[in-house]
Amino acid sequence: MSGPRQEPRRARAPVRIDLAGGWSDVPPFSAEAGGAVVNVAISRYSYATLFANDSGEFILESADYDQYIHARDIRELEYNGSLDLLKAAVRRMELDLGGHLITRSEAPPGSGIGSSASMGVALVGLLDAVQGGGMSRMGIAALANLLETEELGIDGGKQDQYAAACGGLSFMTFDDPDVTVERLEPSQDFLLEFEKSMLLVYTGKSRLSGDIISTVMGAYRRNEASMTEPLTNLREAAYLMRDAIIAEDLARVGDALDLNWDNQKRLYQEMTTPKTEALFSVARSGGLLGGKGCGAGGGGCIALLCDADREHVVRHNVEDLGGRCIDFSLDHEGLRIWQPTAQTGR
Repeated sequence: MSGPRQEPRRARAPVRIDLAGGWSDVPPFSAEAGGAVVNVAISRYSYATLFANDSGEFILESADYDQYIHARDIRELEYNGSLDLLKAAVRRMELDLGGHLITRSEAPPGSGIGSSASMGVALVGLLDAVQGGGMSRMGIAALANLLETEELGIDGGKQDQYAAACGGLSFMTFDDPDVTVERLEPSQDFLLEFEKSMLLVYTGKSRLSGDIISTVMGAYRRNEASMTEPLTNLREAAYLMRDAIIAEDLARVGDALDLNWDNQKRLYQEMTTPKTEALFSVARSGGLLGGKGCGAGGGGCIALLCDADREHVVRHNVEDLGGRCIDFSLDHEGLRIWQPTAQTGR
């Protein structure tokens, strides 16, 4: 690839644990009834690096999937199932340069913790910075959502992108197209206790969330009562979760998690799996305040809030049964963009 090479720019964006209200941020429910979500960004990240030049050619590379694409012109970047999110970012932002774009995610595949959305935020933030950096975090989140919904035609909600861009523990509302993000700021003691007590357990790769969402929202569009009631209850769980966090009451946080999970499982039969149910069973025997499946369910991660000083017992129980605990801390910063100060050579 020809053209003078510039110094690389990098971006990272966190994934999230959706604590309550997920699914209510998905249209058409979010447009017709309004949605509400509480989620928290965590220290597992999607990374993007761009070595820019003025050649007009692009190399797109995914370290996660060992995929590599070379395009002589942006018009060659056709959506075909191979690195489509990277292509969508480059095409949507109409870059007037070229370069080598490399991505990597720390989240396991199909984890249900918003890894594709965090990658979209990292890509949009990085490419915006290369072009002068005029976008706000809210604008970056909105555009990252459009990469999936408009460019790639994938059904989904908006909470993941806003968590990745803004970071922190947040209460969000969705009244399409309007989104609000309210940072929840309980005491540091509560946040540390919450972080200590929460386990994130990977059960195995989930089904494609877009397919599940299409099925659920298709039933909602048909005015099936079996969908309307649990979606409404999920939105209510977000308000209960917000109030529990403000009150700094972990027992109530656990109750809100359980309420959310009960209503998630009403949305479709495969929301949970035999392995997931077995993991919940051994977790409760070890001391559990509450828990739920992350994302669209059907596998992926589950979030478990353990009783005081019982997280080691719960961890032991779920790992004995084949669950994989993902260590994390809370991320309070969201999207970060930087330029390396030293190079080891490429």
